[in-house]
Amino acid sequence: MTKKGNVFLKLFLIVTVNCTELHDKGFVLTVTVVREAVDEFRRYKRDKEMNSQLYSKLTVRGKVQVKSSDIQVGDLIIVEKNQRVPSDMVFLRTSEKTGSCFIRTDQLDGETDWKLKVAVSCTQRLPALGDLFSMNAYVYAQKPQLDIHSFEGTFTREDSDPAVHESLSIENTLWASTVVASGTVIGVVIYTGKETRSVMNTSNPKNKVGLLDLELNQLTKALFLALVALSVVMVTLQGFVGPWYRNLFRFLLLFSYIIPISLRVNLDMGKAAYGWMIMKDDNIPGTVVRTSTIPEELGRLVYLLTDKTGTLTQNEMIFKRLHLGTVSYGTDTMDEIQSHIINSYSQVHSQNSGNSTSSTPSRKPQSSAPKVRKSVSSRIHEAVKAIALCHNVTPVYESRAGVSGETEYAEVDQDFSDENRTYQASSPDEVALVQWTESVGLTLVSRDLTSVQLKTPGGHILTYYILQIFPFTSESKRMGIIVRDESSGEITFYMKGADVAMSTIVQYNDWLEEECGNMAREGLRTLVVAKKSLTEEQYQDFESRYNQAKLSIHDRNLKVAAVVESLEREMELLCLTGVEDQLQADVRPTLEMLRNAGIKIWMLTGDKLETATCIAKSSHLVSRTQDIHIFRPVTTRGEAHLELNAFRRKHDCALVISGDSLEVCLKYYEHEFVELACQCPAVVCCRCSPTQKAHIVKLLQHHTGKRTCAIGDGGNDVSMIQAADCGIGIEGKEGKQASLAADFSITQFKHIGRLLMVHGRNSYKRSAALGQFVMHRGLIISTMQAVFSSVFYFASVPLYQGFLMVGYATIYTMFPVFSLVLDQDVKPEMALLYPELYKDLTKGRSLSFKTFLIWVLISIYQGGILMYGALLLFESEFVHVVAISFTALILTELLMVALTIRTWHWLMVVAEFLSLGCYVASLAFLNEYFGIGRVSFGAFLDVAFITTVTFLWKVSAITVVSCLPLYILKYLKRKFSPPSYSKLTS
Repeated sequence: MTKKGNVFLKLFLIVTVNCTELHDKGFVLTVTVVREAVDEFRRYKRDKEMNSQLYSKLTVRGKVQVKSSDIQVGDLIIVEKNQRVPSDMVFLRTSEKTGSCFIRTDQLDGETDWKLKVAVSCTQRLPALGDLFSMNAYVYAQKPQLDIHSFEGTFTREDSDPAVHESLSIENTLWASTVVASGTVIGVVIYTGKETRSVMNTSNPKNKVGLLDLELNQLTKALFLALVALSVVMVTLQGFVGPWYRNLFRFLLLFSYIIPISLRVNLDMGKAAYGWMIMKDDNIPGTVVRTSTIPEELGRLVYLLTDKTGTLTQNEMIFKRLHLGTVSYGTDTMDEIQSHIINSYSQVHSQNSGNSTSSTPSRKPQSSAPKVRKSVSSRIHEAVKAIALCHNVTPVYESRAGVSGETEYAEVDQDFSDENRTYQASSPDEVALVQWTESVGLTLVSRDLTSVQLKTPGGHILTYYILQIFPFTSESKRMGIIVRDESSGEITFYMKGADVAMSTIVQYNDWLEEECGNMAREGLRTLVVAKKSLTEEQYQDFESRYNQAKLSIHDRNLKVAAVVESLEREMELLCLTGVEDQLQADVRPTLEMLRNAGIKIWMLTGDKLETATCIAKSSHLVSRTQDIHIFRPVTTRGEAHLELNAFRRKHDCALVISGDSLEVCLKYYEHEFVELACQCPAVVCCRCSPTQKAHIVKLLQHHTGKRTCAIGDGGNDVSMIQAADCGIGIEGKEGKQASLAADFSITQFKHIGRLLMVHGRNSYKRSAALGQFVMHRGLIISTMQAVFSSVFYFASVPLYQGFLMVGYATIYTMFPVFSLVLDQDVKPEMALLYPELYKDLTKGRSLSFKTFLIWVLISIYQGGILMYGALLLFESEFVHVVAISFTALILTELLMVALTIRTWHWLMVVAEFLSLGCYVASLAFLNEYFGIGRVSFGAFLDVAFITTVTFLWKVSAITVVSCLPLYILKYLKRKFSPPSYSKLTS
């Protein structure tokens, strides 16, 4: 080889290699940037849509329309019924006569029940809207805070004499993202943008990177080290002759194919393909892939954190059971109750018509002989009446079309027709109870702040005056109401609540505890109903003490509770009710499948402890045989220590813990607690705030290092969904906020089974195979280059020209290699039937340093065989080495793809033959590239040589030697140590 030719060759090589490299890198970056940009643009459009919603703003000159993004603190905003509240406001006025309105808060705290909000009385009393501008007043609000359940502020009007001061609490606020459910409201804006409660409770989303991408990054680093090492070895073997550092740089360029640049493009296109397959799957309709970068994560999950309301349950309550102690009524015997009610009320009215004084049947036997057991009929009558009176439900009548579309509260003269009545309450359980009393004949027709009206089966209206209401709180776990019957003047105290709270309040009985247990096991939510008759004197005495307690400044809550408790003694137990929160379709089999797949399920809910435990049992999140350890409420370090020790002694039992206790445990014993909780088969955290949910996700990621998935359907789950490695949102009753923030959005919980078992499995297995194959493609050609250089005295000369290299990475092998995204090792039906197969995926065995090393060895073996074979067989006509080795290389690659594939698809066959066809065609047309130095040898390949039998048999021989041993090894491996799934498919 002449010196001159050598130098020219080197220059030519460096230029061509550099150009092809730049093209590759540019293409890679373009594909990645375009995909990210599309994702980003979609998000931008969604945000713009939210920000450009129009609202009416009240000004001195009247109403003007403003965009929600232009609203500022101090603006007076009018929000219509069913409109979203744009920012945090203090509630000044409403069109409702009562001075209050209902709002839906599902996007804020995940609860679908309606909350009652009260307007500031000073502004509600003003005769007209315009008077808001004629008064001189200001609102003081505390600084923005996280807590959505508390607010402190004052409303001061200075132009009246004396100045009016009103204290503002949570019931005078309308937080952003809530929806007005009744009437039109006017509020003054106090917080906007990042200071609103809903935004403060959502964490900033992080950019999610899949575990597979991280693992491939590690392997790429290893390949880079191999590249440097190989180049150094080459220069060392040269003996550091001349400007050795220049040679080192040349070798780095020559072997740069070791670094698989096309890997990024192949994987990105693969991910796009998986996303398309998920969205096109008819078995999970309506599924949307919003983050196209992490479909493989679905195959690597170990922890699933799920919301309860609306995710596992439908949040639709149905009344199932009424138990009176001696007799129990289920759904099939409700008609008996109905006939009892009709009878007892017809008796009452017949007595009333013949007798001026009225009485109820339950009163009669008691006056004559107090100890006689009441008849079943009278007991049913009392129980149903108690359920119909003791609640905070308001019937709302949609006014007939035309009256400005606002709801109007029922007045007695209005028609109480059943079609246009709906019930509003702060809890769906309450509505279920009132709907049930309506179905058995006693209907709630009207309610305001002072009275309740019921309609009997005969159509008569009974009026009861509300004297006092004691609302439900999570501490007291019960609610009470004192009413006076209009017709008889009797005062009765009704109470209902959780069995834990009520068992000590009611008179001694022997059945309550047992029946509560039975109902809880059926997954019913139980409430105990009791009553107590009060004389006028007793009530007056109570009222004076109660009002006094309400005025005290210190320990007000304690004093009020003490007065109420003086009434809560020896109450008469009326009945026990059971309401079922219906589970979503197929929740049980889906949870069962996920458990068998080795996924640990944690339920994080904002709901009460009893309800959460109840659903955990009925959904089989906790299996029948398992014990449940309820973590007692702890507030100090010592209590937490004792409780953790008690928990440590339990084995294989599910844990139920409340958000407050969890905070305390994490503050002092984070590591110990997480370690213990991770050993549990299931964990239920109740009363969790949105930020707590996200915190638990981060804890699991930090302590276990395993992949987590969060699934939810409300605005309160957004933080958790964004914190998890893979977030799934359900489009449900609670709106779309969760599904928009999630990486994957589904329409039903049961779809998660197929999403993980089938699509998660396929995405991970395919990407692992694709990634390793692309690496193999770069390694094999680098091995050939290394062999070529070492044979020729370590010359840094390229084996193949730039065009061949580009063709090798694209047109000749791209289609078959990319067709690996269609491969599947197990049929979808099998993957769903045997979820245990999923456990293997979480160990990450499809792509590890072990499998990577095997591929490296294969590449070195094949590269060596191809190059040495070409050199051995062609000593005479050396010019043809390029043609022979390159042809054998392409054939080897195509055969290796065929070897890797587990299930053939017609497109794979097309891809193989298409690539082969492209190559054969290019042999005919691009023959000038198949020489070594075009200038020095002037070697142009003649078509005559390619068609000779020698060429064909020699290429075939080399290809067979490079591939046959691998086929034999694969056959032996499948025979003697088959993978777990092959046992199922055979």
